[in-house]
Amino acid sequence: QLYYQVLNFAMIVSSALMIWKGLIVVTGSESPIVVVLSGSMEPAFHRGDLLFLTNFHDDPIRAGEIVVFKVEGRDIPIVHRVIKVHEKGNGSIKFLTKGDNNEVDDRGLYKEGQNWLEKKDVVGRARGFLPYVGMVTIIMNDYPKFKVCVLKL
Repeated sequence: QLYYQVLNFAMIVSSALMIWKGLIVVTGSESPIVVVLSGSMEPAFHRGDLLFLTNFHDDPIRAGEIVVFKVEGRDIPIVHRVIKVHEKGNGSIKFLTKGDNNEVDDRGLYKEGQNWLEKKDVVGRARGFLPYVGMVTIIMNDYPKFKVCVLKL
C-alpha cells in the first residue's frame, strides 16, 4: 500500500513538472504563470490574480502592454505596464515601466544607474488572468504555519 502511495505521488509530481516544462516551451516564457503579489497594478490586476504569460522575442514591446520583468539584485519578478518605448535605428529597444496604482515610474526599482529596461529583462507579457486564484500562494508565503498544516494533510 505504501509503495503504491509513493508511486502515485511521484507520478503526480512528474506530471506537474512535465506540464510546466511544456508550458515553458509553448509560451516562450521561463515562467508562464505568475501571481500578482502587490496592489501596484490595481485596478487592472489585484493581489492574488494569476497571470498567464507569453514571451515571444519576435513580438515588439509596445507602450500600454503589461510585462513581467526581473531586475538584477531582486529575486521576485515585477508586474507593471510599459509607459514609454525607445526604438533605436539598429533595432534595439529600451522601455520604461510603471505600476498603474503607483505615482512614479519604476526607475527607483531598477538596478542602480539603470534608467530603462531591455527585452532581456522581460520574463513575459500578460495574455490572460484568473482573478484571486493565486491567493493560496500568497497565504502560504505570508503564513508559513498554514503551509506546514497543508503539507501535513
